[in-house]
Amino acid sequence: MTALAGLRILVTRSRAQSNDLCDKLASLGAQPILFPTIEIAPMEDHTALDQAICLLSQYRWVIFTSVNGVVAFWRRLDALRSTLHASLHVAAIGPATAGALKKRGVRAEFIPEEYVAERILDGIGDVSGRRILLPRADIAREALAVELTRRGAIVDEIAAYRTLPAAPDPHGLAELRRGVDAITFTSSSTVRNFVALIGPSAIGHLQCAIACIGPITAQTAREVGLPVDVMAREYTMDGLVAALAEYFFHRESRAEENRWLPARPQ
Repeated sequence: MTALAGLRILVTRSRAQSNDLCDKLASLGAQPILFPTIEIAPMEDHTALDQAICLLSQYRWVIFTSVNGVVAFWRRLDALRSTLHASLHVAAIGPATAGALKKRGVRAEFIPEEYVAERILDGIGDVSGRRILLPRADIAREALAVELTRRGAIVDEIAAYRTLPAAPDPHGLAELRRGVDAITFTSSSTVRNFVALIGPSAIGHLQCAIACIGPITAQTAREVGLPVDVMAREYTMDGLVAALAEYFFHRESRAEENRWLPARPQ
């Protein structure tokens, strides 16, 4: 029997990016239920990013904090028929982002051990007086840019793509109301938009495990009233699936142990 056999697990990623997680869950026997809470869209105005790309030789580092940032950046890079300057250093928040760079022929020089934006600061050295480019989502957290600036860097934090609320998916909503065993969240925006879609009053009626990809997402979940039952040790899709498998294995083990406890003497 596979680790997640028969479990109904809600996936809140954007529809365009859900296949990987759904496939990983299905490979362990789960029934993935797609309920997109966000959509990824290009910027309506590319001027700021295009100007930065035209001045790439002036930057010391470009730091990518998501696969979406890589995709959006390269879309404009190709449109401008430009390339990365030889002196430019590249950092990635984690293996998925580094993999997206590798597909485009670029090796990430630094990937932090903990896959959150702030940890990138640990490995890029002295940034005082250096220009750094951050192609980000339009609603990205400011923590990295703030800390880089505090350390003396000249930071250009530029919105490369938009994260938009998704329209409620009728099938996914119906399946959620039927009942699920777990809900997965892969970013703070998936959490916030999930609550917006189902309504804050419905949060207290959820009877399932809440699984988050990492500490930032988990913090947002707690802030909106969702108790976090599962958090990945490695903040990746593989890590999230592994954490779910471990959680349900131990829950089932505890249930089996309790089921066979001898009756207490009267």
